[in-house]
Amino acid sequence: MVLLPLLAFALFVFALVDIIIRPSDQVRHLPKLAWVFIVILLPLIGSILWFAVGREYQPSSRRRTLRMPAVGARVMSGGYTAEQEYIASDSTEAQLAALEREIEAADRDLRIRRLEEELRLRNDAEEPS
Repeated sequence: MVLLPLLAFALFVFALVDIIIRPSDQVRHLPKLAWVFIVILLPLIGSILWFAVGREYQPSSRRRTLRMPAVGARVMSGGYTAEQEYIASDSTEAQLAALEREIEAADRDLRIRRLEEELRLRNDAEEPS
């Protein structure tokens, strides 16, 4: 008779601690504070909802997998491709910085191609036919 309330209380405490220590990017559907209130106000149902709906079990943003760069992939500073830097980064700021570096590199490549085309056109125009 005492076992069932103890299990419910243990589930409540475990859910509350899990919500508090879990990073915000691994919390789904509601902010952490809302989940804390749900679990406190409805201990058994809130705890079950937290583990069924609110918790992310496979965090996609914390992966640290790096693949071999594709043939022709642009290698950024640090020896990684832009995609690898994006996957390996922990924060949004680092992801944005990697994307900005990739955009700058693409702009630089586009400018180089335009200048090379302009130079080729000038050389063709200067050559006597």
